Amino acid sequence: MRGPDEWDGRERSGGPGERPRIPSPRPAAEDHGPLPDLPPVPHRRPSPVPAPTPPHHAPAEYESDDDPVTGDDTGPPPAAPSHKVLKSLLGAWALAACSSEETTAVEAHLTDCAACAEEALRLRDAVGLLHPADSLDLDPLLRSRVLEGCLGRRPPRIPVPEWAMPFDAEAAKLDALLRDMGESEWRAPVRLRWFDGREPVERDTTVAGVIGHLMAVDGMVATSLGLPDPLGPAAPEHPGPRRRTEAYWRTLGEDPDPRAPHDPWREQSQALIRTASFAGGGVAELSVPYGKFDLALRDAFLDRAFETWVHAGDIADAVDYPYRPPAAGHLHLLVDLAARLLPTTLAQRRRDGLAAPPQQLVAAGAPGRSLHLEVEGSGGGDWYIALDSPAAVGSPECTVAHLALDSDEFCQLAAGHISPEETAAGQTGEREAIREVLFATAALSRL
Repeated sequence: MRGPDEWDGRERSGGPGERPRIPSPRPAAEDHGPLPDLPPVPHRRPSPVPAPTPPHHAPAEYESDDDPVTGDDTGPPPAAPSHKVLKSLLGAWALAACSSEETTAVEAHLTDCAACAEEALRLRDAVGLLHPADSLDLDPLLRSRVLEGCLGRRPPRIPVPEWAMPFDAEAAKLDALLRDMGESEWRAPVRLRWFDGREPVERDTTVAGVIGHLMAVDGMVATSLGLPDPLGPAAPEHPGPRRRTEAYWRTLGEDPDPRAPHDPWREQSQALIRTASFAGGGVAELSVPYGKFDLALRDAFLDRAFETWVHAGDIADAVDYPYRPPAAGHLHLLVDLAARLLPTTLAQRRRDGLAAPPQQLVAAGAPGRSLHLEVEGSGGGDWYIALDSPAAVGSPECTVAHLALDSDEFCQLAAGHISPEETAAGQTGEREAIREVLFATAALSRL
């Protein structure tokens, strides 16, 4: 027998009597400091288990060439995305733009990776600060607000008169609409509507025809200020909105470009504002002929602002584009002009045999029978309309009827877009007086 320290030489190679070499103990890894972070172990696909081969002693008739049946036809699972790929998906995950598979992979990774989880929280908080998508269309009132802010800090050296501001704003709004339109939209059919004193009238034209109409009628104000007439030699001998419009339409067909009226119209409207501003308040009462009647320049500018807004709405309807009414302060000036013109319009309708004769005549400047016109909504107010004579003064003490209208409906009536019979109005008092005022309001419209 051998003792514990004896070796017979058969357990390892070597000569007899040679003892095996036993290595000395090695230091542990922790003895040299903290262990470094190990890289993530890549996921390895499990090696397929080879099919068992038949034993060599099996008879040949029991051997088969068919593939072995493993019970799983789906194949090995796909490899998980790498850390780099999952980190690149954090932005899309925060925006909820990942697919369902990507979302599952990212959220599973966030439970194991603290750095990515912290980054994901920062991205999710940043997404909450993003604003929702806004419309690309500019606010029609943006120009007015910018100008108001600029003028509030530095007043203009030559200010635009208050009575010219509505026309300036409405021409700028219409110009912005026209600049967004293509050639086909300039040829879009537009139906103009007005009230000739007895019944509604319609006329079909195009967007180009509407702009030509505005330019031709604006030309009456331009010639009163000494500016060139846009019609040139084609201008009719007797001024009037309808005659001038038809004269321009006869020349419009000669130009193959439907956008031809745009630049001349815009240049003329800018020249009108510029000239009125340089002329100052002294030209406010300058007379502008309108055919059968004259208007002071300040009222002519308001009339042009009203018609520009109305026809811009006609164009917007034709090209299916939203359009907003004037600002409240400007709309009030336009409603005030229409209310001030009603006594004169009533008198003209009596001369044409379209209204009943006056019931009570009073001295010029004295209060007479009146109708209380209440316009509600943006730009509204209260007016007292003299019923029997334009020289009389409307007063609350002589009120015989009350008529209440929404501001939008009143403007649509004054534009001839709705008939007096269709107007939804609050009415109290003398029915005949209310009817006469409604028809007179519709008679303010024209081509």
